[in-house]
Amino acid sequence: MYPHTHHIDDQPILDVHKLNVRYDGRFALEDISFHLHVGERVAVVGPNGAGKSTLFKVVAGILQPSGGEVNIYGSTPRGHVCIAYIPQRSQVDWSFPVSVADVVMMGRIAKLGLLGWPKKHDWDLVHDALETVNLSDLTKRQISQLSGGQQQRMFIARALAQEAELMLMDEPLTGLDVPSQENILSLLDELKGQNVTAMVATHDLEQAAQHFDRIMLLNHHLIGIGTAENVLKTEKLIQAYGGRIRSANGDDMLAVDDCCDEGDEYAHTH
Repeated sequence: MYPHTHHIDDQPILDVHKLNVRYDGRFALEDISFHLHVGERVAVVGPNGAGKSTLFKVVAGILQPSGGEVNIYGSTPRGHVCIAYIPQRSQVDWSFPVSVADVVMMGRIAKLGLLGWPKKHDWDLVHDALETVNLSDLTKRQISQLSGGQQQRMFIARALAQEAELMLMDEPLTGLDVPSQENILSLLDELKGQNVTAMVATHDLEQAAQHFDRIMLLNHHLIGIGTAENVLKTEKLIQAYGGRIRSANGDDMLAVDDCCDEGDEYAHTH
């Protein structure tokens, strides 16, 4: 286990510079540079296999880049317990015999150590996190018995118990009904008020435009990052999606013919 890394206060919460990730001789990500501000909500959009999940895994320290730099408050991701990676629900083994409270307590492991025993402070953080996401009445529920929206809120609670400052959420809204999506988006509003920074991969361009401070348009390269008005332009969308982009309302190019489950980008590079 790496020692907890200290933050350098005058550095961005996330600074990515000329990031490259190669797999089997091909680029999953090439020459990616950007930085995030504390409290920002950034939607990461792009077609399946564009590198969204790969980017999140590199930022979280799960994958090592082939080149370039990723810094969290001025140092590499390893050792930073302030990063919470929330994977796609399709990548989780929901049959694993743990309760909601068990999963949320897993957010404390990095600070407790593998052999550490939770104290009252740790359980207080877990219960506060569950209350924030409105799951206090389901603490003993087995995770397979949760709805999709409840499963996603449980992962957000785990990140809150971890005291995460940067949340990387991979397709958190996919497969959820509209009320569940609105619930997650409301939670993101609340987290913004707590200076939690969020990067959220999504396929819904209109939702990205309506609910996020900036949009990152990605297809192995960084095609654009900025406001919806500056990024979701016809020429950039065609560059990202090619023939999968179609007109939804006259000249409003916001509809994408793309399936929602991205899976592992590396599988798309073979």
